[in-house]
Amino acid sequence: MPIDTIYRDSHCEWVDVEAPTAEDLQFLHERYEINNLLLEDTLDPNHLPKYEEDGNVKFFLLRESTELERKNLNTISDISTKIGIFILGNTIITVHRMKTKSISETKKQLSADQTSTSPEKVALMIALLIMKSFDDESISLLETMDNIENEIFLKNTNHTTQIRRLYKLKRKSGLNSRVLIISTDAVDKFKLLNLQDSEFVDLKDKHKDVVADFDHLNIQITNLISMFLALSDQKANQVMKVLAIYSVYFLPITFIAGVYGMNFDNMPELHHKHGYYFTLGLMALIVIVTFIYARRKQW
Repeated sequence: MPIDTIYRDSHCEWVDVEAPTAEDLQFLHERYEINNLLLEDTLDPNHLPKYEEDGNVKFFLLRESTELERKNLNTISDISTKIGIFILGNTIITVHRMKTKSISETKKQLSADQTSTSPEKVALMIALLIMKSFDDESISLLETMDNIENEIFLKNTNHTTQIRRLYKLKRKSGLNSRVLIISTDAVDKFKLLNLQDSEFVDLKDKHKDVVADFDHLNIQITNLISMFLALSDQKANQVMKVLAIYSVYFLPITFIAGVYGMNFDNMPELHHKHGYYFTLGLMALIVIVTFIYARRKQW
């Protein structure tokens, strides 16, 4: 996508670059005298959030939560995408590799608001929307966790897919928490911009709220995994209990059947007219006595 000037007035110019090429970065280096090392940071898909200054250039590298569903949740790029924000004088430059809600929503807000703005306020608007993306993600993950919890405890399901869903949920929540914690320093650096204290505090509070939400979500998911495993163990123990009781019933009569199956000539009742029925009666009596004993013991 070519370099696009999204907004311009007497106090602010906003230049946006989506999916930058090497030629785009070279143009930004020559046109705005931005350090190549800072521009290269915007190309690394797994680069962590940070803040740097180089001369009159203030550089924020933030990450926004995405709705992309990845099979493998191994790195922060699987759940978020980076946005580079350069502030120099009255110009703000945003660099990102894919369409993001924070950029599009900020563009809409500026179009609807006819008042003049500044690069610092544009950066603040983007940062607030980035925090909102993580807030929306935490709500979505919490709803998913509630659905899994209802399936486990109310619908009494015990499918192997449940533990996989819980593991995936834990991985997504953990990666989001990592991004937010690493973003703390970059968020704190917004106080260096020409912003009102209330505006910076608003961003800081939003960041703290989202971090707290994911901390709570991580604890809840861990507890749910523990309860799910405990419930699975309990059900397995119930099955083993039933099998053990049946073995108690059949072990004595199996022993009797085995003894009489040896067919010795001098065995008791072997040649008796009613020996077969005596043996069956003895087996039935043992089963009944065992059943009564087990019921009294509440096994």
